[in-house]
Amino acid sequence: MKIFRSEPSRRNHYCEDEVGLIDRLFVNSDTKSSNFNRRMFDEDFARIFYPSNYRDGDFFEIVSNSEEVVEKLLSNARTRYASHSIDKKIRELVEEIGQSLIWFGRAFYFLYKDEGDEKVHVVSFRSAGVVRLFGTHIQWLPKFRERHWGRDDEQLPREVRILDGAKLMRFDMPISFKRMLNAQNKTLAVIDKHEFEATNFHPQATYENPNPTTYFDFRVWREIQDRALYRATQSTGWNGRKHDSSKRSDFFDCHRLIRFRRNQLLLRDEILKQLSIELSRVGKGYKSDFSVKISSSDELSSVERLNELEVRLAREEVGFKEVIDYCYKG
Repeated sequence: MKIFRSEPSRRNHYCEDEVGLIDRLFVNSDTKSSNFNRRMFDEDFARIFYPSNYRDGDFFEIVSNSEEVVEKLLSNARTRYASHSIDKKIRELVEEIGQSLIWFGRAFYFLYKDEGDEKVHVVSFRSAGVVRLFGTHIQWLPKFRERHWGRDDEQLPREVRILDGAKLMRFDMPISFKRMLNAQNKTLAVIDKHEFEATNFHPQATYENPNPTTYFDFRVWREIQDRALYRATQSTGWNGRKHDSSKRSDFFDCHRLIRFRRNQLLLRDEILKQLSIELSRVGKGYKSDFSVKISSSDELSSVERLNELEVRLAREEVGFKEVIDYCYKG
């Protein structure tokens, strides 16, 4: 086993056959089993910014004592869509961090330096195997068989990499969100597990009775599942992508939408807060007193405005269209 200080490995997968007993103490697979409703919720909740607002604009307010360091840290951040403006980089970082937090509860980024042009690249890496021991982050890498084309496979030894905390950025899901999502996901898993068990109530056809009559009311079964879904998602406000139920009122849907969007914005603002803290910390390697604060601008939806709309909706002082348009503003 090799123990050394190094940048984190960007290896994207492990071979389960190579993961030993001692490895499992440190490497918990970050591939979560996902049922149907859980997957839909994660996709919807991670959509913090809507496509209608993917236009040019100042979506974020950046207050810093060094624009040069901000440019150095963010201009080369590697995001999925490789945008050029700092504003778009921040938006894409928030989206990527949000997706990781929703799926895995944490996200890691590292500052890689390009020796050729002295540029700094902020790059995400896999969270599996990364643990904090006595204030120091280490990355545990099990043995790995690297396959090559045209030559024999190479067996890589187990590694423990000690990561440079001055270049590492860590983001964690707030505890309140963890509790809310864990409680919801437990019920969603049960709903999915029993979703199609109504077919078990069909009487079996026999030779004497090839078309047996069933007295099982499948509408009641569906109604029970819908009721369980809405109770499970009451805290998050998710509607399960159900838009055609005649049993729900427009008031119900609008209150749910406000609650769901508010949770998304609370997560967005928490990510911006953590991003400001982490950038300020790693930026001190380039300017000792560096600080930066990133917040959403008036171009984006705000929690305060949603709270106001919720009060006005309860008083019947606002129309449904205004509520819906604002929730999908961005």
